[in-house]
Amino acid sequence: MSFRLKILGANSATPAYGRHQTSQLLQVENCYFLIDCGEGCQMQLMRYKERISKIQCIFISHLHGDHFYGLIGLLNTMSMGGRKQSLDLYGPPDLAEVITALLRCSRTVLSFHIHFHALSFREPVKIFENNLLTVTSIPMEHGTLCAGFLFREKPKPYRINKEFLPEDVTVPEILYLKEGKDLYDAEGKLRYRHSALTLPPRKIRSYAYCSDTRYQEKVIPHIQGVDLLYHEATFMQDQSARAASRFHSTTVDAATIAKKAAVGQLIVGHYSSRYKVLEPLLAEAKRIFPNTVLAIEGQDYLLEE
Repeated sequence: MSFRLKILGANSATPAYGRHQTSQLLQVENCYFLIDCGEGCQMQLMRYKERISKIQCIFISHLHGDHFYGLIGLLNTMSMGGRKQSLDLYGPPDLAEVITALLRCSRTVLSFHIHFHALSFREPVKIFENNLLTVTSIPMEHGTLCAGFLFREKPKPYRINKEFLPEDVTVPEILYLKEGKDLYDAEGKLRYRHSALTLPPRKIRSYAYCSDTRYQEKVIPHIQGVDLLYHEATFMQDQSARAASRFHSTTVDAATIAKKAAVGQLIVGHYSSRYKVLEPLLAEAKRIFPNTVLAIEGQDYLLEE
């Protein structure tokens, strides 16, 4: 059962050294979520053979160009491909005005409907829910309205242990067992305990995306214990003053948050174009949080059950 993150763009303000601006694709089972949409996003999707038509929701963290300038082109391509399925778009309130103006000025009529959801930036808010997972927005500190996103699977059912399943158990009763319920006969007498016929539920997986932000510990309770954390690390620690003044984080900032939140793995990205070689950034972060990896475009990061 899939829980897969693909990095489409890992650089910050401008493309550099073959790296593109921020964008990610998250697949949870048959649900596809696009997280930010920097310039060139649709080209990256095509390059890595990801089907644009599968994207159901797009989450835009904030209105700096390196996080959404690829959006209008992607929407137009979806329309030219004949998309009929509606699209849920989450972002700052002004994003709706931007999209409307661009479509109007270019005399573009999309073939599908956009359901726009304006984000709140005062406190964490659950913004999406289906049968598989929830998505919660988390306010960032970036000098402009900016949100991160927490993707967390819902509790999963117990698994039937087919080796011990009696033949007289019906399909409706199997559903009861999956819910953790014991089976009783018509007179209320216990027939089977679910613990004897089931295996524990599979692991609940979670991913937190901390978009552009300076170091802020108030995010820690909201991402505590997540399996996978992406945290921007625009600069190395020798540029900490620059990072703070520009509302960005360093490698040390990102690693410290990961350590204090006791996450499973940290991905650092949103690299400044001053860095051609990324290994020094990785080494600096790993000194604080050893299970750190670089955001590499085209690479999949998988969470096992």
